[in-house]
This record gives sequence, C-alpha cells and structure tokens, in this order.
Amino acid sequence: MEHVRLNNGTTMPYLGTGTNTYGKENNDYNGDLNGDFSALESAIKMGYRLIDTAISYRNEAGVGKTVKESGIDRSEFYLTTKIPPQDDYVKDKQTVRKTLNQSLKNLQSDYIDLYLIHKPIEDEDKLKLTWEVLEEFVGKGKIRTIGVSNFTNEDLEKLGQFATIKPAVNQIKSNPVEWNNEWIKFMLDRDIRPQAWGPMKTTEQHRDVLAEIGERYGKTWAQVLLRYQTQRGIIVIPKSHDPKNQKANLESLDFLLSDDDMKKITQL
Repeated sequence: MEHVRLNNGTTMPYLGTGTNTYGKENNDYNGDLNGDFSALESAIKMGYRLIDTAISYRNEAGVGKTVKESGIDRSEFYLTTKIPPQDDYVKDKQTVRKTLNQSLKNLQSDYIDLYLIHKPIEDEDKLKLTWEVLEEFVGKGKIRTIGVSNFTNEDLEKLGQFATIKPAVNQIKSNPVEWNNEWIKFMLDRDIRPQAWGPMKTTEQHRDVLAEIGERYGKTWAQVLLRYQTQRGIIVIPKSHDPKNQKANLESLDFLLSDDDMKKITQL
C-alpha cells in the first residue's frame, strides 16, 4: 500500500474504503441498520487498512466492532470519522468532548487516526470551539490528525485565522463530473491533502476514454480513474460491496500512468 505524508509528519494510506452503506438494509445509506458488515470484513481481508466512517453514517459502532474482531492489531489500521456540524454535536465544548469520546467508544479504540469536521460549521464561534477541542484531543493523544470535509477555500481561510494546528486533510468531492481542480490546487499549495469522496462518478463518455487508456495497461476504466487521482496526490476512498471490485480497486496502485495519459484524463 502506498502512503502519503501529511503536514503533521504522519502518514496515511493513499487508498481506503468508504463505509456509508455498510451495515444497512439493501446497502442503502438511509436504510435501517442490520449489523451486516460482511463487506467491510471482505475489504479488511483484501488488505484495506484505511477505513472511513462518520457519526452521520450511524455505523461507527459496527465499524469499530468489525475492526476489533478482525484479529488484526489496531496499529495496522487507519481509522477516520467525522463530527457533524449540528448543535447536537457542537453546541459547546462540553458537547464536542462528549461527541469525540463517544466516537472513541464506538470505534473501541484509545485513539482515532483522523477526525474531520464533516461539513462547514456556519457559526464561527462554534467552529472555533469545535476546532479547539479537536486540538485538545490531539494534545491528549486521543486523536492523531485533524482535518475537515467539504470545506471551501473560504472556509479553510476562516479556519486558518485561529487554528493553531493546521488541518491536514480536506475530504471533498472529486471525480470526472466535478474534478474541482482549482479547489485541489489551493489545498496542495498550502500543504493540505485533498481526499476524494465519490471518486467513481462518471458518464459513459468518461468511461469510454478511461477504458481505452486502460487497455494499454491491462486495467479497467475504474482502476485508471483511481490511479489518476492517487498519482496526482489525492487520497481516494472508493466503496464497494463486491469483493472482486474491492480487489480491483487495490490493484489500481500497482501501475503508473504516462504523462500523456494523465493529461488526457485531466481534460475529461
């Protein structure tokens, strides 16, 4: 597995698995929880170690239980979760501390590798107090790295006005339908690592071009797309319930795209 170095000196895998439909009926984001984490069990057996969950997914506890029962040492995993922006979680510092401690309990771990603010908190005072508590937990060793998700450039600049620990990661949407390249450049220029959610969204035309490129490498369109992102420095968290696709996604890291092919994909 390839790893990327973050601005706090730690490293994280370039590729992991999302979990937002794991443990739910019909693999539906809004489905009732059913305790079926076989897809995550499969991913772990395949070699996935970066596992991305969130409080809003309602499955932190199931993810934590699955990781614990894998029999693999906790130190081998890179666990990410996220705090929602609603008052139920960020009303004041006491509330934020309670939320973070519940995540630790749910994930059955003494520490969390990466904790993100899931969406921008519009109230600047609440954004500030939430970040201060995240920094506090870093100081206590309960969280190793902190970052954000879906933060615009303006949101990042607002955070930078008071943050004493710079966010290491900003998880955003990035795929051929919405590359968000200016956003990504802004982050890379400031040593904030972009992480792509929804990385597989494409049109038929996109897939045709990617598949044509893939023929030269013996790879699928999906593997070419994932490699394009990681090769340009973007962490990806594709999600699949199919073991074959999970394996194929991991195999996107075992080849390199040429400069010409990278340019062709950029122009999609």
